[in-house]
Amino acid sequence: MSRGLTLASAADAAVALLTEIVAAPGPEPRVEEIGTVEEVGDGVAFVTGLGRALADELVIFDSGETGVVSDLEIGRLGVILLGDAERIAVGDDVRRSRSVVSVPVGEGLLGRVVNALGRPRDGGGKVAATKAAPIEADAPRILDRAPVKRPLATGIKAIDAAVPIGRGQRELIIGDRQTGKTSIAIDAMLNQKNTGVICIYCAIGQRGDAVARVVAALRKGGMMDQSIVMVAGGEEGPGLSFIAPYAATAMAEYFAHNGQDVLIIYDDLTRHARTCRELSLLLRHPPGREAYPGDIFYTHARLLERSAQLSDARGGGSITALPVVETQAENLSAYIPTNLISITDGQIYLSPRLVRKGQFPAVDLGKSVSRVGG
Repeated sequence: MSRGLTLASAADAAVALLTEIVAAPGPEPRVEEIGTVEEVGDGVAFVTGLGRALADELVIFDSGETGVVSDLEIGRLGVILLGDAERIAVGDDVRRSRSVVSVPVGEGLLGRVVNALGRPRDGGGKVAATKAAPIEADAPRILDRAPVKRPLATGIKAIDAAVPIGRGQRELIIGDRQTGKTSIAIDAMLNQKNTGVICIYCAIGQRGDAVARVVAALRKGGMMDQSIVMVAGGEEGPGLSFIAPYAATAMAEYFAHNGQDVLIIYDDLTRHARTCRELSLLLRHPPGREAYPGDIFYTHARLLERSAQLSDARGGGSITALPVVETQAENLSAYIPTNLISITDGQIYLSPRLVRKGQFPAVDLGKSVSRVGG
């Protein structure tokens, strides 16, 4: 009799368990949107069928190539391609990633040459980075900043004595072609050898041989082990050139938030502005002054405002930016140069007249200035 009760109790328990399992909510079915490529070419694509995609969201094409949603139009999206447009065809499927563009960050990037997505370009194997960060981030708030007090020596007397640069400052290097703008930036990097400052060189639209010379100079000067070189060549398409300075800044922010000082070079933002203009026209935006997009000032301001001396509560590190911009025929009043002069905390002007006289570095002290609040 007791055995029958035991069997009945076991059966009742099994039925109750099965009833509980059936009644429990199961995993929600995942709805996946699949769009279609309507047009493609020259670094952009137009996609239909992704009505829920968000601005700046990463999308993935059938070929594995990726793109960033730039335009949210009625019925279709404008996408900036981050890969080879020839691998994407009209009619291909496109899927949402539900994420934004991120790059690897951390100590594993030091000594490496990478592209704008953090992928190795030096043949040294996979990048040993365990963390990733989105390329876009808000600039530090006023309360998250601290006064610029500590100097960052460039090793160039004309600059360090007359227009000194502080850690957390943004100092523009401006001048005509062949006036030594990149040389000053590289000299500033080499002078950080025994200071503990992390250096990041972001080459935008530069030729491969020019970047190779920079890497060789850093290796010869013993600075490569505490530097990161990011390359966004013109042959890689405008998408990677567009995101390169933001990706390099995300890498710099990792070190700054961990209490380290970073020097970042953008070489150069003239080419970046031209890339923005190219993409804007390809996406059929209405052109503004000199055919640049109407938000070109914001494009560069939101980048350079991320460089600052952080407060102790935010890690106490700093990002010092030396953006490079090229002028034509000594025209300092051109659109992009005046924009960047107004965004930055001063400029180092290199004069072609001093170059012709044989003076190097050709710093024109009358037109150069360093201004920071304190």
